[in-house]
Amino acid sequence: MVGRRRGARTGRGWDAKPPAPARSARPGDDPDDPSGQVDDDRHGRDGSPGTGGGAAAARSAGGGWGRYGGRGRGGPPDGSESVAGGEPRSRREREQAARDPHELAREICLRQLAVRPRTRAELAAALAKRGVTEEVAASVLDRYDEVGIIDDAAFARAWVSSRHHGRGLAARALSQELRRRGVDQEVVTEALAELDDETQERTAYELAVRKLRTTRGEPDAVFRRVVGALARKGYPGGVAVRAVKEALAARSAEDAELAELIDPDAYELPEQ
Repeated sequence: MVGRRRGARTGRGWDAKPPAPARSARPGDDPDDPSGQVDDDRHGRDGSPGTGGGAAAARSAGGGWGRYGGRGRGGPPDGSESVAGGEPRSRREREQAARDPHELAREICLRQLAVRPRTRAELAAALAKRGVTEEVAASVLDRYDEVGIIDDAAFARAWVSSRHHGRGLAARALSQELRRRGVDQEVVTEALAELDDETQERTAYELAVRKLRTTRGEPDAVFRRVVGALARKGYPGGVAVRAVKEALAARSAEDAELAELIDPDAYELPEQ
């Protein structure tokens, strides 16, 4: 009897059954889904095509780390979202954009005023820097003017009093500071009217006395440095020279003789 050829037992020889013809995949044929249910990632629950790719598709749809490098659902890990052009926008920026612009302007102003009093021009500059429109800024600042929250005249008077008695600044220096803060010249002039010549001369003398105590060197050089220090604080040349001569004369008889020998016209004061 002729024996079977090798391979008959395995079904791989001459009597092996031909392989079944390949057929296209149909819903329910997923070998990984024994229940016969359609994979929701590849087919919708209604049988329509899905995203495909299972977990990988879910990650690409926003369930994974995403383009920002953080785990979340379709956005960066800090809760921000993308805007036009792909740039992220923080939650705080979204909240500010959704707020009433007048409310935002008032909050900015109050934060500025909590540090120190401000002029209207300073508050307007702070609002413009934060992107508040001119119309909204004017509306808020006009209201603050009405209720007295901002008052450039009161600000100027307080500034003159504080900076003159605290720093010894003269009218010229005070005027420059107030103008840099946006105070109108008319308001500046009214505030400086309270600072008369007698008060400024007395302050200049007191400054000269204190400065002479700490300045060392040859008498001529000392005199020049102290006069220059007073001039930088805004005192006119004549006021500065007289104040230093009087302060020298009050120290001793020797210094008084030196003061008499000093020619005020020989000193060139720094320009202001």
